[in-house]
Amino acid sequence: MITLAIDTSTPHGSVALLDGETLLMNEAFTADRRASSSLFVTLEKVRAGIEHLDQIAVGLGPGSYAGVRISIAAALGLRLAFGAKLVGLPSVAALETESSAYIAIGDARRESFYFSRVEDHVCVEGPLLATEAELAQHLERWAALPLLATAPVPQFPAAQIALPSAAILARLAAETRGIVATENLEPIYLREPYITQPKSRPGILPR
Repeated sequence: MITLAIDTSTPHGSVALLDGETLLMNEAFTADRRASSSLFVTLEKVRAGIEHLDQIAVGLGPGSYAGVRISIAAALGLRLAFGAKLVGLPSVAALETESSAYIAIGDARRESFYFSRVEDHVCVEGPLLATEAELAQHLERWAALPLLATAPVPQFPAAQIALPSAAILARLAAETRGIVATENLEPIYLREPYITQPKSRPGILPR
């Protein structure tokens, strides 16, 4: 099975092409909203080098809404060209790290943050929305795990920067692990409908 993976959920995008267990391509590029052409230049290299494509995996965030939408649009075009199926995975599950389990956090704006707990590149908890105080309390519970973020979070300076990897997304998709959407892909919104809210006290992280 040939899998193409795309992630532009951060300003540092990546594209990977996986054939079975062999990584044929793994390229990184600038992916801010003014430089989306970098993605399409990279994808043209992919198109020129393959005759067929079985599936396309897209990193859905959380992250840049505009960036993820660009990836989805590109994936839709490639689906038409190759008849490939589409799958979506959380970008935070594919952070480049040597740790098998970690906590991923990020700025969700409106004085809020998101939190995900990841094991073996699968989100086992989250994304969860929290205030600064709620997140600090929750992080204390998981203090033994590495704390990662795709961009600096000034309120939580201990977070180490780690970026999503298209190569990891491709392998997850090939193994059908951690897939959260198929065909009708949408960015992971930090509020409805993707965000998990506890039943007893909406907006408060479970303790």
